[in-house]
Amino acid sequence: MNSTANKTIKVLLVEDHDIVRQGIKALLADNPDTLVIGEARHGAEAIEKVKALHPDVLLMDLNMPVMNGLECTRQVKKDFPEVKVLILSMHDNENYLIDMLEAGANGYILKNTSKDELLFAIKKIANDGIYMGPEFTLNMLAKYKASKGFTDVPKQTDIKLTDREMDVLHLIAQGLTNVEMARKLFTSVRTIETRRKKLLDKTKTTNTATLIRFAVLNGLIK
Repeated sequence: MNSTANKTIKVLLVEDHDIVRQGIKALLADNPDTLVIGEARHGAEAIEKVKALHPDVLLMDLNMPVMNGLECTRQVKKDFPEVKVLILSMHDNENYLIDMLEAGANGYILKNTSKDELLFAIKKIANDGIYMGPEFTLNMLAKYKASKGFTDVPKQTDIKLTDREMDVLHLIAQGLTNVEMARKLFTSVRTIETRRKKLLDKTKTTNTATLIRFAVLNGLIK
């Protein structure tokens, strides 16, 4: 396991627009857990920089000249499988997400993401996780609403969840573990476990899958 939990994450930033690249670099500069060790303007240049700099994470735009993010991801994963790839894109089409994951990308988030989510995504994939923006997770969950898997989920209109329970519910929908949720919400794992149990009790569900189905069906997450 190539864990970077106890060291600074070395990031290679790949973006063809100078203003966007410098903006992202400034965001990461404020965080002690990340260090931008190099920059590239397209995929071909990124591959050369990977060879020379050995980054932990390749933070890369999808659409670039010379070699785009999809082609670069395939090449990097072939030659440097230990390097994690996080795609930062303006496209919220699930087809792009699927193509990138099939190419070997470890994560995919949108360019309008918050600084906290970007940092969280970098840390997650650097520690061998997979991350995709909540927009994709919730969109895919919503598509299951019409499937028969939802027919046996109880509908409840008077459920009352606390703000903290709602925070945990949304993070569960993103696929986070209890440890990851505790870190993101600045609380203990035990507290997260307690809130998860309360969510199951209040929704009368028995596991994460039925909890998420319940939440989508009843409009708790959209």
